[in-house]
Amino acid sequence: MSSSQRFGFLVGLTAYFIWGSLPLYIRAMRHVLPQELLAHRIVWSVPTALLLIALAGNWRDIRAAFHWRTAKWLILSGLVIGANWGVYIWAVNADRTIEASLGYFINPLVSVLFGMVFFTETLRPAQWVSVAIAAIGVAVVTVAYGHVPWIALFLCMSFASYGVIRKKMAVDSRAGFLMEVVVLVPLALGWLIWFAQQPDGRLMGQGGWDIALLMAAGPITAFPLILFALAAKRLKLSTVGMMQYIGPSIQFLIAVFIFREPFGLTLGIAFAFIWLALAVFTVDSMMGEAKARRLARAARPV
Repeated sequence: MSSSQRFGFLVGLTAYFIWGSLPLYIRAMRHVLPQELLAHRIVWSVPTALLLIALAGNWRDIRAAFHWRTAKWLILSGLVIGANWGVYIWAVNADRTIEASLGYFINPLVSVLFGMVFFTETLRPAQWVSVAIAAIGVAVVTVAYGHVPWIALFLCMSFASYGVIRKKMAVDSRAGFLMEVVVLVPLALGWLIWFAQQPDGRLMGQGGWDIALLMAAGPITAFPLILFALAAKRLKLSTVGMMQYIGPSIQFLIAVFIFREPFGLTLGIAFAFIWLALAVFTVDSMMGEAKARRLARAARPV
């Protein structure tokens, strides 16, 4: 493994560890309303994004991100990812972290389906099998919960939709992220100002450590996105594909062993189907990438 690949692996692990540990941060701020935490997450992401852009010295990319042809899509992706953040925060505080982790487990499979729909990508037979197995798992979850797991479905659909929109945009990840949060800032600031004027309202939580923790919401949001972008440029697709299960796995373990959310036999069977689907999908992806490399080598002139 080259030094570049080792660096990519390290920053990729760091990104997924932050994403996976996010429920601990959200639960530590449980005394803060979900809307309040979401608003601060948006507001403090702006200075974080500006700092990252300044460190990289790529101010020119901001002009591209704010050009209307690109900005209109980034406005849409900002609204989508904002809704994703809001539902995730609510789910963790509502003791439904297991269901939230389920959404990110099945997200890769939904992304494959979206690739077929929006980018005319074809699915291999094994990928269809993995999607079908995952659908069985979702059906079992529905039985286990007694209702459609709408949190999991919303999280995976919204994040996959976000990925589709960003895939269409040839814009720097930091500049694009800045545009997305700038779009949401007026809504976040408006809500915070309104809330601060209510009888029980406040602007920075309950003061003290809440001030630092709320300000930390920006870096906690932005840093893993940037670290992931750095990792994706240096690692093989199969490696990134395997690493994307680290985040929901950590979330799942936190939900079961720290938050003590109920995890019975039926739910265990449902997750077994999901994990089997992911195993089939991952093995097929690795084999597909290896075949593509062999074909590329064979096509090279001697």
